[in-house]
Amino acid sequence: MIAPLIQPVETVHAVAHTVPLAALVSAASVLVLIVAAVVFGGGYLLTCRIWPFRACGRCKGLGRLHAPNGKAWRDCPRCKGTGRRLRIGRRLWNHAERTKRNAI
Repeated sequence: MIAPLIQPVETVHAVAHTVPLAALVSAASVLVLIVAAVVFGGGYLLTCRIWPFRACGRCKGLGRLHAPNGKAWRDCPRCKGTGRRLRIGRRLWNHAERTKRNAI
């Protein structure tokens, strides 16, 4: 009998070792996420305290838009021509202060 010229190659299947999700989410990683959220939230509240306004998204801080005919300018209806909008965090801050003041 004639031996075949091409020998079959044995394939080795690598078995991936799966780690349970509970082992990945340890107490240390949860603590890191909590600390990161507190740092990010504190930084955002500090930003809202120092700079309560942001540029209007519709007029990009100009306070005016082109009229529909494209020749004239008109005041931005969203910011009422100021070019500034109150940040969401500052709006929440003001609501909390108002609630605290009215609770007394």
